[in-house]
Amino acid sequence: MKIVVDKADTRGYFDHVWLKTHHTFSFADYYNHDRMNFGALRVLNDDTVSPGRGFDMHPHQNMEVISIPLKGYLTHGDSVENASTITPGDIQVMSTGRGIFHSEYNGSDTEDLQFLQIWVFPKVKNTPPEYHNYDVRSVLKKNHLGVIIAPDGSAPASILQDAWFSMGKFDAGQTIDYKMHQEGNGVYMFIIEGEADVLGQSLEKRDGIGIWDTKEFQVNVTKEAHLLLMEVPM
Repeated sequence: MKIVVDKADTRGYFDHVWLKTHHTFSFADYYNHDRMNFGALRVLNDDTVSPGRGFDMHPHQNMEVISIPLKGYLTHGDSVENASTITPGDIQVMSTGRGIFHSEYNGSDTEDLQFLQIWVFPKVKNTPPEYHNYDVRSVLKKNHLGVIIAPDGSAPASILQDAWFSMGKFDAGQTIDYKMHQEGNGVYMFIIEGEADVLGQSLEKRDGIGIWDTKEFQVNVTKEAHLLLMEVPM
């Protein structure tokens, strides 16, 4: 078994006034040769966007982009004529494929938007671009790790990769036994809120831990927690 721990205060951080952003992996002006990716997981950005502000139309290609709102309203537009607004309990999945332009804005004029922006390398390149929203509330039950993304149709969403994303909110004292869905995969766990012990590591809010070369591991929740686990090929 192998692990890597990324503490919250070691992430890249930039304050653009309208955008306050933390980067777990190298991104834009933050470069760390030891933190380029975790297997197929390329980007994990923790963004706070001021009311009425956002990312103007810009291009992407050959990347699976997942957006998970934590607070507020995320408004999307793109070059294939999609337009929508999502809130916590929804997720946004975009297969950029051979190329797409998109914008992401705070849909509120009064409150901040907080969301996670996640990029995963696709299994297949140059596919037609696609965009979908998914309501994942049906699988988000207290003290249960709900699978929100899976490649086999068993979850509300899927991406073009052998990846399983799971989320859950847990009371202190809960134990999670996680089993890998596919041989050769690893899991990157991000502590959205709370605290947990994993393989002797004490983790707090916005810490991350990557685990691979194992079939299973255990998470012990030590303070009421909101967890995101991303299983991807290594």
